[in-house]
Amino acid sequence: MRIGDAAAAAGMTPRALRYYEQRGLVTARRTPSGHRMYDEEDIRRLRVVRELRDAGLTVGDVRAFAHLLRTVPADGVPDLLPQAPRSGACSTVEVVARRRLADLDARIARLSLLRARLAARLGEPEAHGGEPAAEVTEPAETGGTGRAGADSGPLFRLETGPAPDGRALRV
Repeated sequence: MRIGDAAAAAGMTPRALRYYEQRGLVTARRTPSGHRMYDEEDIRRLRVVRELRDAGLTVGDVRAFAHLLRTVPADGVPDLLPQAPRSGACSTVEVVARRRLADLDARIARLSLLRARLAARLGEPEAHGGEPAAEVTEPAETGGTGRAGADSGPLFRLETGPAPDGRALRV
């Protein structure tokens, strides 16, 4: 099947399918006229990639064990942890998944710190969900810089003067 049909069958856009092809997660065969052609195995593989991405893994993570994607059962992605201890095939997946989980935990901690800091500047004593606000300290791994990464969200331009409700904004 052609790229549009394959993308629809895999639950993604043709652009995403081309991106995964560029990253080596799937290889299309070409017709004599140069059109990409995909079969059912390609669709199954693309669905696995989509499920792994939905689980929080990056394309780079999936590429680390792309050679194992053909072994994933047709009925979906199983748990990422090996069922049999010391299984060589699953150990790569487990290492990658645990590294991604640690990265997500670090991002959550950093975002929680940023949220607490901003809430404190706004005079909000409580954290989201009614829990006491976290103490605003620098995480050890940032070296005390407290800088957010490029993925920290949009930038806002602050205007001088009182807030619309008349309260002063402490910055």
